[in-house]
Amino acid sequence: MSKAQTVTQKMSQHRWVIVALLFFATTINYLDRQVLSLTWDEFIKPEFHWDESHYGTITSFFSIFYAISMLFAGRFVEWMGTKKGYLWSIGVWSVGACLHAVCGLITEAHVGLHSAAELAAATGDLAVVIATFSMYSFLVARGILALGEAGNFPAAIKATAEYFPKKDRAYATSIFNAGASIGALFAPLTIPPLAKAFGWEMAFIIIGALGFIWMGFWVFLYDAPRKSKFVNSQELEYIEQDKHEEIAEQKKKAAEEEKVPFLKILSFKQTWAFALGKFMTDGVWWFFLFWTPSYLYTQFDIKMSEGLGMALIFTLYAIVTVLSILGGKLPTVFINRGGQNPYAARMKAMLIFAFFPLVVLLAQPLGMQFAELGQHAAWIPVLLISIGCSAHQAWSANLFSTIGDMFPHGAIATVTGIGGMAGGVGSMILQKGAGNLFVYAGETNMTFFGFVGKPAGYFVIFCICAVAYLIGWIIMKSLVPRYQKIVI
Repeated sequence: MSKAQTVTQKMSQHRWVIVALLFFATTINYLDRQVLSLTWDEFIKPEFHWDESHYGTITSFFSIFYAISMLFAGRFVEWMGTKKGYLWSIGVWSVGACLHAVCGLITEAHVGLHSAAELAAATGDLAVVIATFSMYSFLVARGILALGEAGNFPAAIKATAEYFPKKDRAYATSIFNAGASIGALFAPLTIPPLAKAFGWEMAFIIIGALGFIWMGFWVFLYDAPRKSKFVNSQELEYIEQDKHEEIAEQKKKAAEEEKVPFLKILSFKQTWAFALGKFMTDGVWWFFLFWTPSYLYTQFDIKMSEGLGMALIFTLYAIVTVLSILGGKLPTVFINRGGQNPYAARMKAMLIFAFFPLVVLLAQPLGMQFAELGQHAAWIPVLLISIGCSAHQAWSANLFSTIGDMFPHGAIATVTGIGGMAGGVGSMILQKGAGNLFVYAGETNMTFFGFVGKPAGYFVIFCICAVAYLIGWIIMKSLVPRYQKIVI
């Protein structure tokens, strides 16, 4: 090739292909975890004789097992490498997603029945056995799903670091992370219609199979930039533009990179502030993610396989996607205009965000107030819940950022893992408690502020969700009243 040809050769753009793959993987990730929440009430519950307690056990187990798996997922990806680590991650979670579909067959074989209709027609002790055994079958599938899904974000972040210079990484990350919102948006438009047309089992299989298709593209398209046949010298030079700077920084921060003993990290109030902030609020997001379809079915008799149900859930996550991005910019305004340190600016923004979930307190009362609208009254609580969920996403983004504000680099991963565990425990308690409460409320016709039965149970949980952020903020502020950088 002549010198002139070399000069005029255009830089390849393979790094954006990699980002597209990460985006689709994250989209599939959220689609797979949403299949159960969008099918259990209408399709699965009648077949296996479940009540809210069974569903609460399954969602709580997923929350805690996902949190535990997150502690080890990053190290696994580092050990296996980006290509193999991501393949293992999505392969495992796709198997877990598809395994949900055979839970019915396993249950039939265990109890000696031969069809879903026979399972649904069972009564008495046999129905109890079916409910219990099928629940444990789903727990196994759900555990495999959680184990694999825990590797998605560590692998995606590592791939982004490999393919993008520092100045582009935040933008690339925002692109692939948008897959979480897109997955939540498209789940109600795809999963219920699949379940209605082909059965709930096929919904799990079809959505789960998307992961295997993705693996084929990943094997063909991904290699480290220096090994990739799709990356030319110009793009490689662009990707590695700050390689020498990074080497210098690594040498300079060698002492900071040294791992901090786990028990020493637990001795800092800043660790407990972050962990308790996660404990108080993570469960709220997971509750609305897992239980909103069931709430709409219980309160308004809206099925997710119907147009109104799909429109309600789609609108909820569309609002969350837009508002959470806007809310994440607020601390920057405080830093630029007020000259505040990052921690003070984040805490100020988080206090503002903590007030927005209070609107969830009005979801049930206003839904009842406009009962004459029939099923369309559900738009009111959905819009209010979307505001609360948007506030959670903005709160959570700033909560994660406080780790970097206060801790040296060598402690960030450990503190993040501790917080993830705390959030998983909080979510587990809320999911399981909610399921048991809904069963109790339905059986006893419990009353609470004018609501009777399961609607009363939902209002109790809504009240907890509404005040969780203010309580979390007060605890964090009490433990760490002002900016205090940890020096090891």
